[in-house]
Amino acid sequence: MELIQRATGPLGTNVYLLGDPATREALAIDTAIPSVAWIGERLAERGWTLKLIVSTHRHWDHVGDNAAVQAATGAPIACHPLDRHGLEDPQPLFAPFPIPPSVPAVELAEGGLIPFGSVRLQVLHTPGHTEGSVCLLAPDDGLLFTGDTLFAGGWGRTDLPGGSEEAMVASLGRLALLGDPLRVLPGHGPATTIGRERPLLDLIVREGRLPA
Repeated sequence: MELIQRATGPLGTNVYLLGDPATREALAIDTAIPSVAWIGERLAERGWTLKLIVSTHRHWDHVGDNAAVQAATGAPIACHPLDRHGLEDPQPLFAPFPIPPSVPAVELAEGGLIPFGSVRLQVLHTPGHTEGSVCLLAPDDGLLFTGDTLFAGGWGRTDLPGGSEEAMVASLGRLALLGDPLRVLPGHGPATTIGRERPLLDLIVREGRLPA
């Protein structure tokens, strides 16, 4: 699998483009505004066909270019059903520009597999930042796309609509069960590994709460 990443938009959202060079099928994760032109250029350079647009959760800084990327590529949009309403009727808190609605056609279910080419991503439902937040595990490549569930040295806010500290504690506890070498690719900020985040994750599991 080939991975291309770009931080974009006012909150520096990480947009990921994944491709299978053998089949030239690709998948986009969290198409923030502005990313449609960048995605189109990368697809054209490699002769890739976008098969799916995945939203790790419903917040405006992760879904803003969903509709534009879909219009440009014809790829369907996928999200967890609990976050579907946030794509269809965006309620962008503090967004500096309008967020177009988008219509998901694919539901991301716990334990489900997202196929493109020979690649398979496993869906982990990890609520806490929103009710429908998901992480995407690529076990063959040792990658975990965490959206706004886990960052380098931190986790996503739980004080926004749909957030839950209790749910976030449970979700981070679940990620703590994963192997240390796994590379974590978050929705914002630099990449990390489960091993680097181990002290934080173990503390949360031990205390059953998020550190103050």
